[in-house]
Amino acid sequence: MASFTLQGIPVSRGIAIGRAHLLRPAALDVKHYLVAQELVEAEVLRLQNAIAQVHVELQAIWADLPQDAPTELGAFLDVHALILSDPMVSEAPLDIIRTRHYNAEWALVTQVDELSAQFDEIEDDYLRERKADIQQVAERVLKVLTGSSSQVPSSDGIDERTANMVVVARDISPADMMQFRDVAFTGFVTDEGGQNSHTAIVSRSLGIPAVVGMGNASQLIEQDDWLIIDSDAGVVIVAPPTMVLEQYRERQALLLKQRKKLSKLKKTPAITQDGVEITLLANIELPGDATPALEAGASGVGLFRSEFLFMERSGEQHQLPSEEEQFDAYRKAVLGMKGRPVTIRTLDVGADKPLEAAEHNILNPALGLRAIRYCLAEPQLFLTQLRAILRASAFGPVKILIPMMAHGFEIEQTLQLIAQAKKELTAEKKEFDADIPIGAMIEIPAAALALPMFVKKLDFLSIGTNDLIQYTLAIDRADHEVAHLYDDLHPAILQLLQIIVSTAEKAGIPLSICGGMAGDLRLTRLLVGMGFRELSMPAALLPEIKQAILNTRFDTLQPYVKKILRSYDSVVIQETLGNMEALGKTLH
Repeated sequence: MASFTLQGIPVSRGIAIGRAHLLRPAALDVKHYLVAQELVEAEVLRLQNAIAQVHVELQAIWADLPQDAPTELGAFLDVHALILSDPMVSEAPLDIIRTRHYNAEWALVTQVDELSAQFDEIEDDYLRERKADIQQVAERVLKVLTGSSSQVPSSDGIDERTANMVVVARDISPADMMQFRDVAFTGFVTDEGGQNSHTAIVSRSLGIPAVVGMGNASQLIEQDDWLIIDSDAGVVIVAPPTMVLEQYRERQALLLKQRKKLSKLKKTPAITQDGVEITLLANIELPGDATPALEAGASGVGLFRSEFLFMERSGEQHQLPSEEEQFDAYRKAVLGMKGRPVTIRTLDVGADKPLEAAEHNILNPALGLRAIRYCLAEPQLFLTQLRAILRASAFGPVKILIPMMAHGFEIEQTLQLIAQAKKELTAEKKEFDADIPIGAMIEIPAAALALPMFVKKLDFLSIGTNDLIQYTLAIDRADHEVAHLYDDLHPAILQLLQIIVSTAEKAGIPLSICGGMAGDLRLTRLLVGMGFRELSMPAALLPEIKQAILNTRFDTLQPYVKKILRSYDSVVIQETLGNMEALGKTLH
């Protein structure tokens, strides 16, 4: 067949070469028919039994996790078990069977489609992609209902086709990924997903190349097609010519050699060749992420997103996580970092990330009741989380990071609630760090321009570049029609970053950057040259960023940085950035 190339979203690094193994979604095989009244309860029982069987399957997979499995897998399996128990998944389809007389498969798909539509309205990338969790749970139930057999090849008799298998699917659940643990798969290609999908997160943890969000790759690629995944470029080459295949095999061997070399930098401090030390931190979503971050050489956690504890936990049937549950999760992360600091961002939900389905009617969710605004509107919920974080601080260094602050009164009210939490814990004789640092995320232009208001009352600052870019350029980064306008090198963004760096340096207040820019290798030298001394990123990116810093002289960066900051011409900015990168290679 003729060779062709597909473009998607790169979510990990590296090159994979192998044969395509297609996973067909069970939802495509769903039949739609009406059930007679006298058979309705039998159909209800059929769905209930299928759900119960999936519960057993998930428990068995979780119990059978190998010791070297990424910690994310166990956490994601727990999330899937919670979703399966949620009345919106386990009970609502039963009502559809009883009221509309739909067969079990049709009822389940109908309910899941409705839930998925609600998730599509969520602005935040990470939480919007959690709709995939619901779809993946439903997929497992549908496989039971339809009697679909496992699509994973047996580990017995592995031949050339399966020895280097590239999994191609609409989407892949954590449980499905575990089915491949005994098979030599080398990469993932999915139609759906983004930077924060489970396929993306787990592939980064496993160090396996993956490209997601490819639209219709699973329909264009045929079983056993030879594939090349270039996950640096987000490209999948189908049926590559022999010459191209050999070129990529050479590149793959070189990358493997480089990766082994980078692994030796784990304990090496990130210091430029002229003695400027940079602290490299990890972004995590789950308590279990702390250990892999430590193993990757992180000096601490620069951003622990606490939202995962609140996912799928709302409604009358599911109470929000208790103080004890939150405390246990935060404590695990703190202990996992073994004395290195853990920065916990308080709950960043509301409006665009609703805890209740009724909250989906916000006209402009990105500008609505979210993050600190939501927490101050729900002081008891906020106080509970603050108490849990404070208690975890008794087990190691912890920092509290408050998202989306813009007003002085938000700072005052937050500090008052933290003081109240401390007072309550003291009265209850519960230990905590009385001097725990309190910081703000700078992710709104108003906060960047009014920074003196923050540095007077807070202990540290952390820049969330994703939202800062979105709000500054008035671009919904989830809208594909304007995604090409999302520009982290826009002169306005660079000017705001320089204002923040200069103000923080003048005030003597610690500053980190934890957004997407911190983990972008092409921007590392620019950020260092601008004065950033703490960078927080996904743990898998740490070795390459560290190597770039080790191959840098701070004093040689200044002319390039000044030229970039003076320019309002995107071509000049890109060329100067390229020259700065070339300078780093000459020092290598």
